[in-house]
Amino acid sequence: MKRQTSAESPSFSPLYRQIKGLMIQALEKQEWRPGEMIPSEAELASRFQVSQGTVRKAIDEMAAENLLVRKQGKGTFVASHSDPRAFFRFLRLVPLSGGVEPAHSRPLECWRAKARPEAAHILGIQPGDPVIIVRRLLEFSGKPVVLDEIYLPGEIFAGLTFDVLKESQVSLYTLFEEKFGVRMIRAEERIRAVAADRTTAELLGVREGSPLLSVERTSFTYGNRPVEWRRGLYSTEKHCYFNELT
Repeated sequence: MKRQTSAESPSFSPLYRQIKGLMIQALEKQEWRPGEMIPSEAELASRFQVSQGTVRKAIDEMAAENLLVRKQGKGTFVASHSDPRAFFRFLRLVPLSGGVEPAHSRPLECWRAKARPEAAHILGIQPGDPVIIVRRLLEFSGKPVVLDEIYLPGEIFAGLTFDVLKESQVSLYTLFEEKFGVRMIRAEERIRAVAADRTTAELLGVREGSPLLSVERTSFTYGNRPVEWRRGLYSTEKHCYFNELT
């Protein structure tokens, strides 16, 4: 292998992991946008001055982490939330009757506020910094199943308004990706059982005191940066939270 001279070139091993890091930096800078094809293995090998095998190993790992998608006979593309295969990654709610139901997001409120300490800590911003707060219902077959309260960094999502949410015809994460250039790549969730209070019961169409799942999620974009904190209440009368462990 040639001596490394470029600022992009790796300086320590394992080499494919360093190449992976450089490719993630390109994704962070939006050099390759969601849904776009990335350069070929040969082009990347020339750019980073490494073998195609090293590049291939980096791409394989990124594909396994859902950062990239290989398409047979077409090339390798940046993963996108608009891909139907990505939908179930961040919504693990399925009907008890089986199958998969399309979800419809119905916004209730969207307003700008100053971050309180808990939201600021989770989002990695300062108390008092601007945040966008969204309340919405997620409906399946026309019936409300999830009530979400979502906190977003105000500087990143400055143009997000109730009208933008109401007019959107795509999923929330697809909207974030297409309009604000923010792609959620992983999330951490905490789940516990709670009882429905009166307001939540009315919105979800269940009895007050009915059991609900409380799902608290922090979502991250490239560079392990937190960009969303949401607290969701899930009705499980006709749905369950499904997760496959392998």
